[in-house]
Amino acid sequence: MEEMRLQKYLALAGVASRRAAEQIITEGRVSVNGTKVTELGTKVTEADEVCVDGAPVKPESKKMYIMLNKPVGYVTTVSDEQDRPTVMDLLGDVNVRVYPVGRLDFNTEGLLLFSNDGDFTYKITHPKHKLDKTYEVLVTGKAKANAIRLLESGVVIDGRKTAPAKVTVAEAGKGSAILTITIHEGRNRQVRKMCQTVGFKVLGLRRTFEGGLSLGNLPMGKWRHLSEAEVKLILKNASADGGKK
Repeated sequence: MEEMRLQKYLALAGVASRRAAEQIITEGRVSVNGTKVTELGTKVTEADEVCVDGAPVKPESKKMYIMLNKPVGYVTTVSDEQDRPTVMDLLGDVNVRVYPVGRLDFNTEGLLLFSNDGDFTYKITHPKHKLDKTYEVLVTGKAKANAIRLLESGVVIDGRKTAPAKVTVAEAGKGSAILTITIHEGRNRQVRKMCQTVGFKVLGLRRTFEGGLSLGNLPMGKWRHLSEAEVKLILKNASADGGKK
């Protein structure tokens, strides 16, 4: 039987990404054959009994990849201490345990991926892969050229400058505009903070593309399976060379 690190085993079991699994291990929530384990170098096989919070877990034999059109008003988490609706509530008819791949904040809608494949989650979410994500942003104010140039060249948020972005003005009115912004970073509320830094007030935010995948006409609050070609495409775009095409 193949021997593997415990965090990889947990990722293959769909418990969490490898990075999140490492935290679960160090918190003392994992046992192997009845013994609590906190060492990240621990190796196991499928013959071992691995439990998380006392519940046994096994690698899923069937890998699942899902796209959801997330509405506003849902948190991207498996459970919420404040008892707010979570994105998992929208996947009630999925019969395999899956987890969000990345996140969208409470007031952001659009493309959100789920999977029980820990390696897939790692490759899509790790910052080194610089996976492109595109957002449609409804803002107040005129889309002035200097503000657009600042967004494209990078602005300072939370004490650190953002990487260059691609920005286009999709629509412009007297007091509002719709911007299309493509970034490859995944910092907390990044697009909102970028827009606020250059003087825009964000009225609406929607993710429409991620790693070459398009939200398309998927209805709000609905989900669908990714095709094999789509899985291959996003993994190709999340290549180990930093996402260079």
